[in-house]
Amino acid sequence: MIDLRSDTVTQPSAGMRNAMAEADLGDDVYGEDPTVNRLQATVAERLGHEAALFLPTGTQSNLVALLTHCQRGDEYIVGHDAHTYKYEGGGAAALGGIQPQTVTFGPSGELPLDAVAAVIKADDVHFAKTRVLSLENSQHGRVQPLHYLNEARAFCDEHQLVLHLDGARMANAAVALNTGLESVAKPFHSVSLCLSKGLGAPVGSVLVGDQAFIHEARRWRKVTGGGMRQAGVLAAAGLYAIDHNVDRLAEDHEKAQQLASALTDVDGVQVKPGWTQTNMVWLDFETDCGAQLASHCEQHGVKIGASTYGVRLVTHLDVSAQDVMTAADVIQDFFKTR
Repeated sequence: MIDLRSDTVTQPSAGMRNAMAEADLGDDVYGEDPTVNRLQATVAERLGHEAALFLPTGTQSNLVALLTHCQRGDEYIVGHDAHTYKYEGGGAAALGGIQPQTVTFGPSGELPLDAVAAVIKADDVHFAKTRVLSLENSQHGRVQPLHYLNEARAFCDEHQLVLHLDGARMANAAVALNTGLESVAKPFHSVSLCLSKGLGAPVGSVLVGDQAFIHEARRWRKVTGGGMRQAGVLAAAGLYAIDHNVDRLAEDHEKAQQLASALTDVDGVQVKPGWTQTNMVWLDFETDCGAQLASHCEQHGVKIGASTYGVRLVTHLDVSAQDVMTAADVIQDFFKTR
């Protein structure tokens, strides 16, 4: 099967599996797993922050960040379609009593800072306390430029807010911007980097920040069930991913461009203009045909996760250039018959 549903479906490579098998292990709850410690130190250094914490999932990493930054009754400002708001089970509200305040994303996946300013709460007993601005980079594959990230940090400093990055695919953003991970992460007080998407690890995310933040985040990791023991087996995969799979993301971006180009002139479907910036191709359908398209594709060896009127196609390290063209042919054939 050619699986374009997500870059989370990747399988560990032979080199990654070998690194996992040979990992030095200890008990991470005691802080004694050398491979976990090395992963945390490596990611903190690469992202230009003081310290880091290895967590099982990106959802937990974002949750722990919000729990660390906020008290019950506080709020965070977030995009209306952001992962931390829409796709993480309402964890901040359910477990932390933290209120989300949404703002509509701009056309490039940014949060317009004037719109953010308009929803910051006054110091009044009627209101929740606004504590955090949470951004995404990339956002649905769209890359936020460095000047915007620096403007957001200056804005947060002015308004005494914490700036958090859901950087699940920040490595894709860095590659697209032709810059290092540190440049993308530097403006933020905290960053969550996912290892199990385009970077190809089977499990794990890393949360970075200053020493005091990570010290408190470690407690919240435990509270939310994330105390791990010989986790170096997983951390070794993350180290391999950081060392080997960042620069190669450019290949995924190129394959996404090839896929978008192949589908640009297909009747009945539109490639969202300007959205294919990294490893995602977004399609809009003229009619309600998502379920039929998904069924057609699976019958012809391609998995997609279509909704009623659209689909997100994601390239990754387990999808070859030939796979991309095969998938394009399957999708084209479907629309030719309608």
